[in-house]
Amino acid sequence: MDSADHRIAQTETGSAAGEPSAPATALPLDGGSDTDTKVETIHVEPSATGARGGRRIVSTLGTDLIGSLQSLLGTVVIAVFVITFIVQAFQIPSESMMNTLLVGDYLLVNKLCYGDRGAGRYLIPYQKIARGDIIVFHYPVDPKQHFVKRVIGVPGDKLRLVNKQVWINGVPLPEPYVRFLFPSDNMFRDNFPRLDVPALGLEGKWWLEMRKLVEDGQLIVPEGHYFVMGDNRDDSQDSRYWGFVPRENIIGRPLLIYWSVQTWDRDPAASFSGRLYHIAYAVTHVLQITRWNRTLRLVH
Repeated sequence: MDSADHRIAQTETGSAAGEPSAPATALPLDGGSDTDTKVETIHVEPSATGARGGRRIVSTLGTDLIGSLQSLLGTVVIAVFVITFIVQAFQIPSESMMNTLLVGDYLLVNKLCYGDRGAGRYLIPYQKIARGDIIVFHYPVDPKQHFVKRVIGVPGDKLRLVNKQVWINGVPLPEPYVRFLFPSDNMFRDNFPRLDVPALGLEGKWWLEMRKLVEDGQLIVPEGHYFVMGDNRDDSQDSRYWGFVPRENIIGRPLLIYWSVQTWDRDPAASFSGRLYHIAYAVTHVLQITRWNRTLRLVH
């Protein structure tokens, strides 16, 4: 083997061993002269399994982990912002709004629609709270609880009920959404306000306050307050029994029913295993217990 062949063999051996190759001089072809020889430099990258490559892999994993944590944190921040200021999910636990809202309906509530206070009212087209609106609010007697009712009287209204019929400012209020269960046989519930007949479940503080706000048999709704009632009119603890809803207690207005589920078990066991079984049953029978005709229905 001549010297030129020897140089090529060395280059190939060095490459196979994973070592950087020295520059190799191409041999003249077809009897060409040495002056026609071109020089080609061959570079070999360090092995991925070497020390530098190992550091690169660790660095990449660390960067990916930090990026994932940042993404998760960003998602949490956005979720908290949305729940705090824009929309929030609520569940209907009682029958007071039947048949408009049923037990087991899950609502998305718009928390921005009534935010008409401050400079923001010039930037966002807020709504005024109107008679007939369904609202979610902090229960005035216990603000930790959330109630959902329909607005019947707004500030300045003169309100009364005569044989279940609501009259506002001397005019009967059309209420196609109302559901009645019993005949007109409850003097306080069906003929409101009554100052001579107390009722079961009536808040004592409201009983005293109401006397100051009744003129000519009509209840006057004060400024900054709202009179609310349930659509299931004969089975609703509402403003007749505990008073007005202050403006600052109102959270927002329901947008839609994003899921509705049948109440397959009204009294799940209080133990941990009982609650676990309750959840497991719901997850495994979600198709059967879902009210598909109510899911994604707008609330009005």
